[in-house]
Amino acid sequence: MSQLQQLLVGKLIFLIKQCNSIKSLQQIHAQMLVNSMHKPNFLLPKLIDLKDFNYASLLFSQIPQPNDYAYNVMIRGLTTTWHKYDLSIKLYYQMKFSGLKPDNFTYPFLFIACANLLALNHGRVAHSLVFRSGLDVDGHVRHSLITMYSRCAELGCARQVFDEITERDLVSWNSMISGYTKMGFAAEAVHLFGKMRNAGFEPDEMTLVSILGACGAMGNLSLGSWVERFVEDHAMELNTYMGSSLIDMYGKCGDFLSARRVFDKMVKKDVITWNAMITGQIIKDDGSSSYLSLHYHLLLITGSSVYAQNGMSEEAITLFNHMRSSGVKLNEITLVGVLSACASVGALDLGLWLDTYASERGLQNDVYVATALVDMYAKCGSLELALKVFKNMPHKNEVSWNAMITALAHHGRAKEALSLFEQMSIEGNVRCPVVQNKLGVYG
Repeated sequence: MSQLQQLLVGKLIFLIKQCNSIKSLQQIHAQMLVNSMHKPNFLLPKLIDLKDFNYASLLFSQIPQPNDYAYNVMIRGLTTTWHKYDLSIKLYYQMKFSGLKPDNFTYPFLFIACANLLALNHGRVAHSLVFRSGLDVDGHVRHSLITMYSRCAELGCARQVFDEITERDLVSWNSMISGYTKMGFAAEAVHLFGKMRNAGFEPDEMTLVSILGACGAMGNLSLGSWVERFVEDHAMELNTYMGSSLIDMYGKCGDFLSARRVFDKMVKKDVITWNAMITGQIIKDDGSSSYLSLHYHLLLITGSSVYAQNGMSEEAITLFNHMRSSGVKLNEITLVGVLSACASVGALDLGLWLDTYASERGLQNDVYVATALVDMYAKCGSLELALKVFKNMPHKNEVSWNAMITALAHHGRAKEALSLFEQMSIEGNVRCPVVQNKLGVYG
């Protein structure tokens, strides 16, 4: 390479780092091709930063023989930027079949992909390869292994990986504590948090958010209040993540006044914050459908919310009106929470408005929003509208069938309820002992 070409390469690399739009990157790419500079590895990381999946995929597919760097960059992008976990696993196997060896830059993102797909078998096989290659000593690999096993409900395996770490850092503790909390083992999370403190580690935001989740599940108001004092004493930012977690914890512990105090104290309130106060259920964007399902299920069946827990559905609706006035865009969680409040107080007019809002934005096809509409219409006395929503649902889950069958039974239409129960058994492929028990009572 001539000195002039070296200068040109350096100039283009500098421009790639500085560019902040796809259009400018395409111009740089065109200059590279004109000057016969085939350097796709320089472009791939920037395409991930700019989140252009199609461009990155096309560029990668045109590399004759991608090296380990190109594979690792794409696997990282597929996992963390585009959340295309199935493609991430597929590319991992393609990398192996090409003769390249995955390394400590490959496996963490592979295990995260396995965690989100609950692909335990793929994860186990990869773990054995990690062990044989000696990569099990790498911190990032170990932390992602803990996450993968935790998400796949293999907490024993996750704890074994954790216990084998001789020199733990804060990320190690956070990975295991978070795993316990997310899988419903709140007491174990709190116990491990105590051990972490005794080991001399100070919690960070991730630790505290996990512990607040555990406190809410256990009703441990004392420890939850301690977390808020810790945040204040250490001048930690009361951002959306921390503030919403505190609101959720106080709501689940029945301390409505403290939940509202934290909410009012927050300077910036986004949709997550409003949802936390209205619905009391913080559903985090980690990509886990089972986690979403669990929380929606609880909200629909128990009416669990900061306000509902305190018998204050009308206040929830008032707060929702303030949310609309503030210009914050509603999402599926907002709709489910407010529809639950409408069902509690018979607010059919607002329920109809929410139905129209959902329909105009394509949210009515969301199984949880549609189920909440069925529940709301039934409890507001509009059974025919509930049936209409139910019949138009493209997908139905156990909660959907439960809501409609129970609604029919409550409205004295036992034969239709039994008929729908039989239909669910045939085509729904779900078991619903709650419905079965209720039908027995109505029978």
